[in-house]
This record gives sequence, C-alpha cells and structure tokens, in this order.
Amino acid sequence: MEIITQTPALQSYSRDRLLGLYRRMLLIREFELRAINERKAGLIPGFIHACIGQEATAVGACAALRPDDVITSTHRGHGHLIAKGGQPKYMMAELAARSTGYCGGKGGSLHMTDFDLGILGANGIVAGGIPAATGAALAFQMRDEPRVALAFFGDGAVNEGAFHEAANLAGLWKLPVIFLCENNLYGEGTPQNKQAPVADLAIRAEGYAFPGVIVDGNDVLAVYEATQAAVERARAGQGPTFIEGKTYRYRGHYEGDPMIYRAKAESEAWQQRDPISTFAARLVAAKLVSAGDLEGIKGEVLAELDEAVQFAVDSPPPAVETALDGVYHDTHAGTVF
Repeated sequence: MEIITQTPALQSYSRDRLLGLYRRMLLIREFELRAINERKAGLIPGFIHACIGQEATAVGACAALRPDDVITSTHRGHGHLIAKGGQPKYMMAELAARSTGYCGGKGGSLHMTDFDLGILGANGIVAGGIPAATGAALAFQMRDEPRVALAFFGDGAVNEGAFHEAANLAGLWKLPVIFLCENNLYGEGTPQNKQAPVADLAIRAEGYAFPGVIVDGNDVLAVYEATQAAVERARAGQGPTFIEGKTYRYRGHYEGDPMIYRAKAESEAWQQRDPISTFAARLVAAKLVSAGDLEGIKGEVLAELDEAVQFAVDSPPPAVETALDGVYHDTHAGTVF
C-alpha cells in the first residue's frame, strides 16, 4: 500500500489548467448549494445527498480521464457528473423532474446518466456502480480498446460483497478499472471505525493483487496525479488500482439529516482544510491569480447556475404517454457505451 503525502507543485501545470480545476470545483460547490435552496423553495422534489466538501476527489479523478473513458457514480453523484463534463442545466432539469433533464425527468438525483459523456449512471444502491464499471472494463479489454473505467464509491461500499466480487475478478483478469473510494469517514451515520476493522481501506487491494494508494482527497492535484498513474497502469494492461481519497462531507447524509452522530469540532477542523479555499489560497500565493480573478470566476459560475435554474423552470414535465419509455432496452440499438 502506498501513502502519498507530498503536495504536487503548481509549477508543473499551466495557469489555464489550474484555473480550470478551480472553476470546476467551485461549480460543483455552488451547484449543490443552489440545488439545496431550490429544493427548499419547492422546485426540486425528493432527497438530495450533497457532496459539499468532496469536490477535489471528483475533479481530480475525472481530470485524468479521456472523454471516451467512463465512470460510475453513487447516490452522492452530482459532483462526479459535473467533473466528467455534465451540464448544470440538464442536471437541474433532471432534479426538477423536467423532460429536458438527463433522464427525461424520470431518474432524479440518484440516476443521472449520459453515455455520450461516459457517465454510466449514478446509483442509489451502495456499491451498485462498482460491478458496472468492472463490466465496462471487461468489455474494453475484450474489444482491445485502450479505455478505462473508474468507479466512485464511499467507505461503506468497501464492506459490500459487490466490491469484493468485482475487485477479485478485476485483479484476476487485470482489467482496466480504477476503484476510487471517497472515504468521508461515515457510512450514512456510522463512523468508519464502527463498520470496518481497518483505518486504511486501500489495504484491501492487497488481497486481490493490485496496488492500493492513499491520497489527500482534499488536494485536487494529488488526486489527479494518483489517478493519472492508475490510468497509465490500466492502459498498459497492468490491471486495476484502488485509490482511497481521505475527505469529508460537510452536510449530512441527506438534506435534513440532523447529524447527531458527529461532533461540531470535527466538522470545523475539516473545513479548515477545505479543498476549494485552500487551493485558491495556493493560487493567490503563487501569484497565478488575484482575489479579483477568483471573484470573477465565481460570478461566471453563479450566472451559469441562474441560467440552469431558469432552464428547469421553463421546461415541461415528462408527458404522460412517455411513462413506459426506456423501461426496456432496444436490442437493435447497438452498443450503449
């Protein structure tokens, strides 16, 4: 098991690349905050599981992928979709149950999908995306395609049989899949030390004969470099990698969760390591941007989200006659990813 402690140097990256990573993280943060507010205002029905605090894992990992690589996501998946290129207006429309959403307004928060972007779907089942990503990787291997699948999941998913079955086959067949665990220390309301006998989950990769890597999940560049190394290994036919990003979610398991299972001081300590503000401070200290530049980026992000909300408001709900569309796959449609 490898533990990465060094913070990557900014000088290895172009200013445009660094600002792109910052903007994408900020877009995720502001999208989640706006979605929470729109749910309170009545535009969005159902539950929201916000990923606020975990933006660096999504952005860093997806930055290492090519457009034709694929991901699977989780019930806390809005950040993954945006990081892989998802458009906020179609996401907001889906959350609002409108026909212009990614799944025609029928999937909602837990099931957004876009095969064209390599997003094989968010998933309301804990560990549900892991076998799907492993199956996609098997397909790539059988077709001799130099593509990679990446599965996002939380610490609780590592205790599910689906993870172990998928990891076993991935290690046995040396599949081009990356298992990326966003370890935010809690499976719903259960702390990790009450659900697993090990503190470092990446050690479990050793049982399946592939590398386990631990990285600061709040450092977007560290996540990027760890994922890039795993991607290169996968494309070279050397098999999977387990990456454990140590991170933290600021909100509850779902919006409305009273969070009585964790101490306020713990959350405050993690917020001192906020992935967005700390990255912004590094950019300013390196004189790559000014505070005014960052404010300008935030203004652009907020304007984009205003447009996304208006798009959702102006979009119609799904027509009644489309209720059964998509229930069965068209067997003549060909390859779907």
